[in-house]
Amino acid sequence: MFSRITSSKQLCVVFRNCFSTSSRSDVKVAVLGAAGGIGQPLSLLLKQSPLITQLALYDIAHTPGVAADLSHIETRPKVTGYLGSDQLADAVKDAQLVLIPAGVPRKPGMTRDDLFNTNAGIVANLVDACAKNCPKSMIAIITNPVNSTVPIAAEVLKKHGVLDEKRLFGVTTLDVVRSNTFIAEAKGLDVTKVKCPVIGGHSGITIVPVISQCTPAVSFPQEERVKLSVRIQNAGTEVVEAKAGAGSATLSMAYAANLFAKDLLEAMNGTEGKVQCAYVRSDETEAKYFATPVLLGKNGIEKNLGIGKLLDYERNLITAAMPELLANIKKGEEFVAKNVK
Repeated sequence: MFSRITSSKQLCVVFRNCFSTSSRSDVKVAVLGAAGGIGQPLSLLLKQSPLITQLALYDIAHTPGVAADLSHIETRPKVTGYLGSDQLADAVKDAQLVLIPAGVPRKPGMTRDDLFNTNAGIVANLVDACAKNCPKSMIAIITNPVNSTVPIAAEVLKKHGVLDEKRLFGVTTLDVVRSNTFIAEAKGLDVTKVKCPVIGGHSGITIVPVISQCTPAVSFPQEERVKLSVRIQNAGTEVVEAKAGAGSATLSMAYAANLFAKDLLEAMNGTEGKVQCAYVRSDETEAKYFATPVLLGKNGIEKNLGIGKLLDYERNLITAAMPELLANIKKGEEFVAKNVK
């Protein structure tokens, strides 16, 4: 290991790199809905992070078993399990990052909006606990319909007087992951090198892949561009139908959520240049919430990087998405106004 070290300065660098993980302060990450289809694989991926010291798993069933299982893995995070509403406060207390995949999954024939009545209440309750026990935490909402659940979270936090819009995210990373994958397949590219931003929302026509801003640059005939965009928009339904009643996109969502969490945790730890697309409070359009690339920092969103230059086709997609997006946001806000004291 040290055979090529030629100076004391090099030796110091090696030792600093070797022991930098142990010198980091405690970082607690809570996963709410940790025993579910997304929560379990997400927790497994998070258990491998050297940036996390405490991994708190919460659900209404099965979390002691999930926590015991993961706790046997020889990685840094210490895993604890919390079960039921009585233990929710302890699960989130002092967490720096809270990931919320809790809720019911989609089934064949269901839209994300069909999930609203059940999942809206779940998210409101969980965020209420965050407002009381970890008011300065980063909160990443995975629970669908994200277009509505993020506004719900914001309104709950606002009622408690602890809303920091830079610390609240709707995780739309899966739309980016799918875009990268489908574009790479279509063009025969190395998928690890493809980066395509996705803006708008996180359901159906509100998902707007910005293929014109893809890295490396790619071009498609208009008919193929339309077909690819529609596939990205409907990719969640593709998985729901393929699973034939056995669930929704859980593994790919867990992968995407972990990818988002990794970049956010690294940014919180001081790493510069971390960018992820996320559904956040925005002034980019008439919609209060809108997904765009955001630069992450120690305090959450350091800068909204905006929509950027678009093709006419992509602008038309935003125009088509806006009525549904506005309705989704309004629905979330009205839910809190009517149901949360």
